[in-house]
Amino acid sequence: MKFKLGDFVRFIDERLEGYVTKIIDSHTVGVTGDDDFEIPVLASKITLVQGEDADRREDSNLEGSSKIIEQAQTKGVFLAVVEDPKVKSVVHLHLVNDTDFQLLATLTTERQFKYKGEYAGIIAPKASVKLHSLSLSELDIWPKMTVRLLFHSSQNLKPLEPLVADFKFKAKDFASAKKQVAKLNQQGWVLQLDEPELAIDTEKLKESFYKPAVEKQNIEKPSKEVDLHIEKLRDDYQFISNGDILKIQMAHFRKTLDAAIVHKLQSIVFIHGVGNGTLRHEIHKTVSGHPQVQTYKDARKEKFGYGAAEVFLK
Repeated sequence: MKFKLGDFVRFIDERLEGYVTKIIDSHTVGVTGDDDFEIPVLASKITLVQGEDADRREDSNLEGSSKIIEQAQTKGVFLAVVEDPKVKSVVHLHLVNDTDFQLLATLTTERQFKYKGEYAGIIAPKASVKLHSLSLSELDIWPKMTVRLLFHSSQNLKPLEPLVADFKFKAKDFASAKKQVAKLNQQGWVLQLDEPELAIDTEKLKESFYKPAVEKQNIEKPSKEVDLHIEKLRDDYQFISNGDILKIQMAHFRKTLDAAIVHKLQSIVFIHGVGNGTLRHEIHKTVSGHPQVQTYKDARKEKFGYGAAEVFLK
């Protein structure tokens, strides 16, 4: 049997079960259980647990030709990347069709000039379908992907030109906040495939050269305690390298410190955690030479231990 990422499986010879989180080769997969430990196992030694694959959809049934469309929706084809609700290390790529056209869609992947057809099918109007599943731990080796679409309708609608979209995901593509994907009732990262090309208004472009400087923005007053843990700052922290995490944390620290100075706060607490001490060291180094900082110390050891710094301002 051929298994897919996210399949719930049970070991034949042992009392173990879990989810497929990696396709190692044509004969071996990685299975992760409740202990979050991934075990390589032969595909012949596991079996699919029926009833766990909830991705069967009736959305792809063609709509009847008797429906009358008064105002056709011709734009709105999206690629949504959503986390598996049970296995966070696996994501699923869904094609969301918000148009009044039926879509004849294919997905092809390419790795080192080797091509593989991952999906071919029909998506009904106002429907969605899962195209492919991938492991987040292998993001750096995700293949290049190509979606090809044909637009079809039995109604009196002018046919649209075929659409071909190529994309290669990188960690920065997940830097934006997740959005609600209505068709899936889930949060995910969304990319519009049929987004209109940007039209440049030359008159407005010329006007922009003569506009006065933008007025100084209002700086929001920070709270007395600022948590710098990366999961508090970014939704996509699992995609970010350790080096970039430190840069994001320090940028937020400096911005908040500047805001505290503008609002003339007497002191502010930065929760940096213990970890390996790198963030704590960078914060101490910055405030020790800052002209607007009077002094600093470890904040409320009974509450934070050595995981927070209180900075006193002049």
